[in-house]
Amino acid sequence: MKKVVHIGMDVGSTTVKIAVMNEELEIIETSYERHYSDTKNTVCKVLEDLAERYKENEFTIALTGSGAMSTAKFLDVPFIQEVVACKRAVEKYIPQTDVVIELGGEDAKIIYFGKSIEQRMNGTCAGGTGAFLDQMASLLNTDTNGLNELAKGYQTIYPIASRCGVFAKTDVQPLLNEGAAKEDIAVSILQAVVNQTISGLACGRPIRGNVAFLGGPLNYLSELRNRFIETLNLDDEHTIIPEEAHLLVAKGAALDSLGAHPVSCEKLKSKIEVLKKWIKEEYCRSVQKISQMETKKKK
Repeated sequence: MKKVVHIGMDVGSTTVKIAVMNEELEIIETSYERHYSDTKNTVCKVLEDLAERYKENEFTIALTGSGAMSTAKFLDVPFIQEVVACKRAVEKYIPQTDVVIELGGEDAKIIYFGKSIEQRMNGTCAGGTGAFLDQMASLLNTDTNGLNELAKGYQTIYPIASRCGVFAKTDVQPLLNEGAAKEDIAVSILQAVVNQTISGLACGRPIRGNVAFLGGPLNYLSELRNRFIETLNLDDEHTIIPEEAHLLVAKGAALDSLGAHPVSCEKLKSKIEVLKKWIKEEYCRSVQKISQMETKKKK
């Protein structure tokens, strides 16, 4: 009887995160990569690589994340709501958690755990997320890692709006013009993200108890975490920074896939081909639509 590997994929607004577990539910492989808005082709590539490396195995697969629903449909695999995948992972890996703060490429969430689970998420604006940090870092001629390094040497924190990148820029540019230290501007940008997350999502509900920090920005940017920790007055006992915090939701999806029927490598490859065919057809439809619009303009 073939051994089964369990695959969880978190298809976010900017990245695809993958967690692969063996039958003992041990993590045997992970990956994290940007999809550059080409989510379905990125998922195909990842699954093709996994099918090749684990061709002697069978697979269970579950997808979660903002970009996963239609992909899961064409692959004919379960789609799991993010809050459910997060709950699965939190219960297994960090069950002492009371509140999760998660920042992604274009979304931010606060999840309260207790007798019932309550998730609060930002709306259509990407203010106070990874995309916002990318935009703000460019004003300082650096990237988010550079922003993090600059923030380590700060002395002063300035008020900066983070609800919208346009408003934030009108706060940052005068500081640059006036010669404010880049270190101070960097930490002020990080603090603005903290303020936006807490005021915009918590809306007055206390963030207390054991607080876990998840998502790419909070996994990679130590100074952003530190701004949250200081603002929330958290001590070490109540601060949870999981190993591979950016992959925790993908791990939750892998755990959720346990209820799915295992498929063979050949079946997985056939599912991938169905998705690739749909991608090609969708591309042809888009090209045809653009061509028709151009023809109408000429008339």
